[in-house]
Amino acid sequence: MHRQKFIRTALTAIGLLSVLAQAPASAQAYPSRAVKIVVPFAVGGPADVYARFIAQRLSDSMGQSFVVDNKPGAGSVIGTDLAAKSPADGYTLLLMSNTHTVNETLIPTKPFVLMRDFVAVAPINYSDLVLVANPKVTANNLKDLIAYAKANPGKLNYASSGPGTPYHMAGELFKSMADINAVHVPYKGSSGARTDVIGGQVDLMFDAVTTMTEQVRGGKVKALATSGLKRSDVMPEVPTLTEAGVTGYEATIWLGLMAPTGTPKAVVDKLNEAVSKIASQADVKAAWTKQGAAPMVMNPTVFDKYMRDDITKWAGVIKKANIKLD
Repeated sequence: MHRQKFIRTALTAIGLLSVLAQAPASAQAYPSRAVKIVVPFAVGGPADVYARFIAQRLSDSMGQSFVVDNKPGAGSVIGTDLAAKSPADGYTLLLMSNTHTVNETLIPTKPFVLMRDFVAVAPINYSDLVLVANPKVTANNLKDLIAYAKANPGKLNYASSGPGTPYHMAGELFKSMADINAVHVPYKGSSGARTDVIGGQVDLMFDAVTTMTEQVRGGKVKALATSGLKRSDVMPEVPTLTEAGVTGYEATIWLGLMAPTGTPKAVVDKLNEAVSKIASQADVKAAWTKQGAAPMVMNPTVFDKYMRDDITKWAGVIKKANIKLD
């Protein structure tokens, strides 16, 4: 009897040791196959561009393919819902932006709740926006644009990459703070919006400096103001909205990675370490600075708080400005 009990106890102990030994081994083995990064935005915008950059760097550093899968639509809801319903094993990640923190208030009927259905992995970078006008718009500076808008309410329109996106919210915040009326023209992605502003079909657009700078330099659009608290390093000749008369205005676009809730902490930590290392590399910092972007480095806990604070911030803005979906 004692011998059998001893054997059972020994086997149980061996089994527990085996499980404990396998846990870190599985984390160390991650990734053992290709990882998909769902980008709920269209090809060609900042989210897509930096998702592909990070995917390539992660592929190089982690020894497995990281593949971008664009699933745009419904202001990021379609792709995000797809990611939320994916297995929580670290092999499906979500490329998210402050569109997601805005949508927590703007679209309360979504099929997911961001901070319930996802865990924070790592931020990537942020950049200022620039308010541009197509050459047909007579105003050449922000003061004249506001004066025209006040004299002609509803005649100006502005493009965005969809409801709740940073471009949409930047426009709504501008309308509220400048006390003007302009018509929102939502697109399914920033590329279509950008093309129509350049082509003259739409008057205005807030766009990331990382993707619009070359269009400004090429004379295809007029830059009226940037959205940061200080002038953009890549557009130092363009005043901020505060300098141009909309005091206290600030809006940016930032990007990060999340994973479905239940993803092993060891996997999340390993991804955070890898992304943070990439964002901290000198050549990456230099390249992003030249484009108008700045790296963001946080551990998962700090990034989680950052997102929760951003949700609260935009909830206040949306309520105060009475911003609603078109």
